[in-house]
Amino acid sequence: METEGNSVELVDGDVVRQFARAAVLAALLGAVAPVAIPLPLSPAPITLQVLFVFLAGLVLGPVWGSVSMLLYLTAGAIGIPVFAGWEAGLGTLFGPTGGYLWSYPVAAALIGAVVHRGTDLRDPAAVPLPIVVVALVMGTIIIYGMGTAYAAWLLELEAWEAITGFALPFIPGELLKMAAAIAIVQSGRIEPIRS
Repeated sequence: METEGNSVELVDGDVVRQFARAAVLAALLGAVAPVAIPLPLSPAPITLQVLFVFLAGLVLGPVWGSVSMLLYLTAGAIGIPVFAGWEAGLGTLFGPTGGYLWSYPVAAALIGAVVHRGTDLRDPAAVPLPIVVVALVMGTIIIYGMGTAYAAWLLELEAWEAITGFALPFIPGELLKMAAAIAIVQSGRIEPIRS
């Protein structure tokens, strides 16, 4: 009996490290799922999850940041309770707040592309503050634009009704999350893995 001796090409160590960081960030995003404060005028609760979307783009960049968010969405889709309020399943992804969830990979990719000027990672602590702020504002607009538009379509809401129920109440919290994300990356304790 003769065995075939093909060589196996190993995955590059940087890819493994970036995937591990993406998985850890997705897990952290899911870990804050229980922290969901309901609002009386909105089916969407206040959560800490957008902070981790910000960090995905800032730290992991456009590619791995969006991979991290896709890992998170996949975990929730297969039934792991990682969505706000320990929710899970396809029903949540296609429910009234599903637009927010679908926006996470897009927002992380946009934030990462602006901060890192493409796919080559640089230290987010070294990026000028105005660029980071603009990137986070753009990401927030994507998240709330997609979340509000989807809810308006699904629930047949007028534009202003959707905006007042699905976007305006969250602005103060988003400003705090932006400040927290900036403080975390400016601390210099989290650096991207450069290729």
